[in-house]
Amino acid sequence: MKNIIKSIALFILVISCAESEKNIQQYSIDTLMSNNRSSGGSFSKDASKLVYSSDKSGVFNIYEVNLKNNKETQLTNSEEESFFVNGYAPSTNEVFYSADKGGNENSHIYLIRNNETVDLTPGENTKASFFGWTQDEQDMYVLSNSRDPRFFDLYKINILTLESVMVYKNDKGYSLNSISNNDKHLVLNLNLSRSEQKLFLYEIKSKQQFEISNQTANYSGQNFDKNDENFLYTTNYDSEFYYLMSYNLNNGDRSIVYKTNWDVAFSYLSKNDSFRVVAVNEDAQNKIIIKNMNDQSDLNLIGLENMNINRVAFSDDEKMIRISAGSPNSPGDIYTYNLSTNKLNKITTNLNSSVNPDDLVNAEVIRYESFDGLEIPAILYKPHSAKKGNKVPALVWVHGGPGGQSKVGYRALIQYLVNHGYAILAVNNRGSSGYGKTFYSLDDRNHGEDDLQDCVWGKKWLQDQDYIDPDKIGIIGGSYGGFMTMAAMTFEPEEFKVGVNIYGVTNWIRTLRSIPAFWEATRKSIYKEMGDPYSKDSLRLYNISPLFHAKNIKNPIMVLQGANDPRVLQIESDEMVQEARNAGAYVEYILFEDAGHGFNKKKQQIEGNQKILTFLDNYLK
Repeated sequence: MKNIIKSIALFILVISCAESEKNIQQYSIDTLMSNNRSSGGSFSKDASKLVYSSDKSGVFNIYEVNLKNNKETQLTNSEEESFFVNGYAPSTNEVFYSADKGGNENSHIYLIRNNETVDLTPGENTKASFFGWTQDEQDMYVLSNSRDPRFFDLYKINILTLESVMVYKNDKGYSLNSISNNDKHLVLNLNLSRSEQKLFLYEIKSKQQFEISNQTANYSGQNFDKNDENFLYTTNYDSEFYYLMSYNLNNGDRSIVYKTNWDVAFSYLSKNDSFRVVAVNEDAQNKIIIKNMNDQSDLNLIGLENMNINRVAFSDDEKMIRISAGSPNSPGDIYTYNLSTNKLNKITTNLNSSVNPDDLVNAEVIRYESFDGLEIPAILYKPHSAKKGNKVPALVWVHGGPGGQSKVGYRALIQYLVNHGYAILAVNNRGSSGYGKTFYSLDDRNHGEDDLQDCVWGKKWLQDQDYIDPDKIGIIGGSYGGFMTMAAMTFEPEEFKVGVNIYGVTNWIRTLRSIPAFWEATRKSIYKEMGDPYSKDSLRLYNISPLFHAKNIKNPIMVLQGANDPRVLQIESDEMVQEARNAGAYVEYILFEDAGHGFNKKKQQIEGNQKILTFLDNYLK
């Protein structure tokens, strides 16, 4: 009798599992890409409205929400370019935003005035960005390279007359970091290498400057406190990880404000210093801590316990918070939170109602040993169907950079591929940020070598999993990850069955010689890390460039590229495709004429992602 009961129970379990797997819906790219993305989220001066950007129209447009009745109004109707909102002009309540042309990254700042758009930073080759407001909130600070394409000067633009005046002429390659609330001090950053930056405090009136950074280390400025008595910055001096420091402008005293065993990614104070926000990059995901400065207690946001909070921003009166939060199996949304009532208000609904988040997958952080015993962190996305009796194909995913990091969160292409039966291992190879300065420096002048082996050993880890088909593993990545993909296909041609290169570098000599002019502040640092293409370093750069070794490619590859990409020029992909085809390799090439370094338009993403899946189904699965 007991055996019969056990058999019935086992039968029910098997049927239950089968039904569970059967109920996992597989979504088309059109359905998944009907999920939306949103960015920004700024309060009006009186916190009665919130303005944000969303791509629910196909490209990013700007939307305004009346927070009293949640009524939403679409403020822009672009069909070609994406508009990314900066916020409201405090004294006029007018909305302003940033936009480039076709992904060329020459962003201008635009003001919406009387239902018309005014370009505040004109110039065909001008690149500009918003930098803040003067103390009286009558002038907007703007960074612009209109004078010299290499350097960003500081201007202020009167919001009523739109008259522009130069505040600081930058002719030494500084990055301008922040300006004090009283308009007296400017913080300048000098990037010497990946392991050394310098911070300077510049007095605008006297034009005197002195160094804040007092040791050889990395430094990143954060902000001034309300009365401009202290400047906050992060550094990793005498530490593997960045921590938050305070520098007193009156007496030069320094003190540690916040330190933990992970990087403090950023920090800022609310307008009246009532709250301090600290973001910690903890094992590939942001952890946001909000400190009440009155009693140093942590602020608990009710209703977001299972969400990954990426960003928060306070209204001027510090009674409301804008929150950006999401999860690996659902795109992030924008919320507002009333501190008086603890009421959470969801502004966006970015997940398509026809998509069940339970059909998508969560992320798991794993670690494996590389060829030399170094522990490599990675993020695993495992299909629901994957099991010992149903082995699935897999992809090693490589992030951009150099020095980038794959983080836990929603990514449409990853979820699309996993939903269609592919396991994804997003590798944070040596040289990735977020794991300490020693790990970060391990690929200096070593790109395409040990970091590539980390990816190969990620593949070996996948092969050891009983739910992975060991003979069906490919590699995919964008930008630097695209380089790693092509390096794998040329220098380790037997390892990966396919490669998907998304606007990846294939000729380092050309790429480093054609760095955009507006990267001048970091050009020398990049050369120190990668090698100087105008020196004998060019020999090594030649040796690690996949373009010159295309004859080694044996397995199918796919290349996706934007014609307007200013970082990885179209000719990089054109030549790589031609050389690979000349060598007899099978290549699919997708070129978007109206895209830059990244595909912002939904139609580009739908076409690109669909073709990636079709390619993988044909040549990997």
